[in-house]
Formats: sequence, structure tokens, C-alpha cells
Amino acid sequence: MRNMLFTLSFLFSLTICTISCKKSETNFLIPNGTYAGTFQRQTSSGGKISNVTITFSGNSWTGQSQFAKYPALCHGTYNAKGADSINFENACPWTAEFDWTLILSQDYKLKIVGNSVEISRDYIGAKDIYNLTKQ
Repeated sequence: MRNMLFTLSFLFSLTICTISCKKSETNFLIPNGTYAGTFQRQTSSGGKISNVTITFSGNSWTGQSQFAKYPALCHGTYNAKGADSINFENACPWTAEFDWTLILSQDYKLKIVGNSVEISRDYIGAKDIYNLTKQ
């Protein structure tokens, strides 16, 4: 009787731990670190390429670009919207003399493979793409 009570208690505890300790199968956050690579607004006629650096820490990011406002990076936060989608918030004030679609904000597709991160979004006739590698 004592062994049966012990076994039932053990199985009950194991079941509770398994249910309450269940981990998420997918980590939607970009691993912390500094990533360097390129940005390009791809169009039918090509598109200028800019070297960029973005640092991710928790759900915050900071970034720099080789060219002023191409893309428009500064700092902000990001949140996962699913296994392959991410939303960026840009916390910096911007002036009106450039194309605001170049600001890193709004929804993007996300692809993480090893130390490589691809962040992209489509426009009519164009595609913004960040190809980054963790440093």
C-alpha cells in the first residue's frame, strides 16, 4: 500500500511539473548581440546597398547605416507576431525630407538560420531586405 501511494504521488507530481514546466517550442526573439550586414530596397532596376549594424538586446534594438536615412535606423523595440513575422517600433523623431517607408518600423518577415538573420517586407514593385550576421 505504501509503495502504491508513493508511486501515485510521484506520478501526480511528475504530471503537474510536465504541464506547468512546458516550454515554448519556438523562440521568436532574435538572439541578443550585434549583427552586421546589408540593407537593400530591391526594385526592378536594382537598388542601392547600404552596410548596416543592428544590436538586439531583449526586445530592444539600436542601429546604424552607412548612408543617412537609407535605411532610417535609430532605436526602438520589436515584438514577435508569429514564427516568421516581427513588428518593429522606431522611437526616434524623423524629419519630413525623405521617404518614411525607409524607417525600420511596422511588420516584417523574419528568417533566422544559425547566426544569420533576414528581415524583409514587400511593397508594390519593391522589397526591403536586411541580411545580417551575428558578430
